[in-house]
Amino acid sequence: MDVNEFRRRGHEAVERIAKYYEDLAAQGTSNASVSLPVLSTVEPGYLRQLIPSEAPEEPEKWDDIQADIESKIMPGITHWQHPSFFSFFSANSSFPGILGEMYSAMFNVIGFNWQTSPACTELETIVCDWVGKAIGLDESFLSSGKGGGIIQGSASEAIVVAIIAARQRMHDAKIAEGFSPEEAHALTAKFIAYGSTQTHSATKKGCMIANVQFRALEVDPTDFGLRGETVESAIKEDLAKGLIPIYVTATIGTTSSGATDDIPGITAACAPYNVWVNIDAAWAGSACICPEYQSVLAGTQNADSFSFNMHKWLLTNFDCSPMWVRNKTYLTNALSVTPVYLRNAMSDSGIVQDYRDWQLPLGRRFRALKAWFVIRSYGLTGLRSHIRKHIAQCRQFTDFLERDERFLIVTGPNWSLVTFQVVAPVGLDVSTNELTKKVYNAINKEGSIMVTHTVLGGKDVIRFVPGSPLTEEAHIVAAFDVVKKVTEQIIAGL
Repeated sequence: MDVNEFRRRGHEAVERIAKYYEDLAAQGTSNASVSLPVLSTVEPGYLRQLIPSEAPEEPEKWDDIQADIESKIMPGITHWQHPSFFSFFSANSSFPGILGEMYSAMFNVIGFNWQTSPACTELETIVCDWVGKAIGLDESFLSSGKGGGIIQGSASEAIVVAIIAARQRMHDAKIAEGFSPEEAHALTAKFIAYGSTQTHSATKKGCMIANVQFRALEVDPTDFGLRGETVESAIKEDLAKGLIPIYVTATIGTTSSGATDDIPGITAACAPYNVWVNIDAAWAGSACICPEYQSVLAGTQNADSFSFNMHKWLLTNFDCSPMWVRNKTYLTNALSVTPVYLRNAMSDSGIVQDYRDWQLPLGRRFRALKAWFVIRSYGLTGLRSHIRKHIAQCRQFTDFLERDERFLIVTGPNWSLVTFQVVAPVGLDVSTNELTKKVYNAINKEGSIMVTHTVLGGKDVIRFVPGSPLTEEAHIVAAFDVVKKVTEQIIAGL
């Protein structure tokens, strides 16, 4: 493909992308020219039946490649930008974000240090400061002091990095106490980290990677948040057993219910013991761009790190997960390795930031471009409107649930997430848990909307969370109609 064909094919690709979003926006209306079910209905292994088992020896025509997007790839796509996608959490896309990805691909820099592309590093620092200020983070997390931000690929990566930094900090503290390096290394076998039963599984996985013991603590049964006194008790219990607590994940907006942990209590409990507190606000952190929701940040000024996903709810295409630390030295102590081939005058001078020392891989993408494009294109006013729109839509759906005695709200609405059960009618030989699971499975099988299921305090619940930029009031009304219709069908068939 030469530059002239690229220009032509690029125009065609943009036109196809634009049509895709037009088609998505039209779903459920009389204007829909093509049906795009939210959830892909293909069977496992479908693609192996359609694609040759060997790579082609000779170049293929682009027309044939493009045609395969429609015939082979599109059927296997679950449409995360669909206006009736109410599942998991949203994964927002936007046209400015797409254009940012295009420019990032154009430059294709591997920005492991400042020298490899100064703009890549410096824009990232600026964007992280912009976002940190916009969501109300304490100034200690900004680059003007000892802290600063980096854009990781996901909140899961941020958690792993935080655990590794916490492990290194405690290791170094033991050396400072008089232990030899060998003795301090041996003590790492006693390191233990905490989350809750509602903490994202990334914390447990991060502990597996870092070879740190993990303990899931019980949450408050009324709001499903982790309490500071629970963390303090666990720390004291484990110290008495000869273990060494090093880390805890405290969450703002848990996956299952949108619960928020007791951040002030947890940071206060951890401070006397040098336990690293990482705030995982992967989903709900986006809502903090609205001043009325920044009260949930109380106590975060005493945490060690904070991260959230702009790619969930802030219109920035995956992957874009800003992470801030109050003292970047702990990251660089844990992650900095400088072989001779990476040495350069600017890095050696210490006056520039090398983000390779803040993350697991060496190479890194120019993620800041798309975030920069999105923030400038929407402005903080536009981003706040986006968040408030979905919170209002969830409130509308919750109102529908509250007015129908067949449904029981279990949690929420927390921001744009509500969980509910389908109440088993008296006289039917089925439990509420069983009926809720049947309705959940039937909703997704019906295909016009997509939701997810979880368990809270032994209760099977359905999660409903609007987040697509394309979702309008009509989609919320239609979604509740689907829930009612499916519920009626399931009960009638029992």
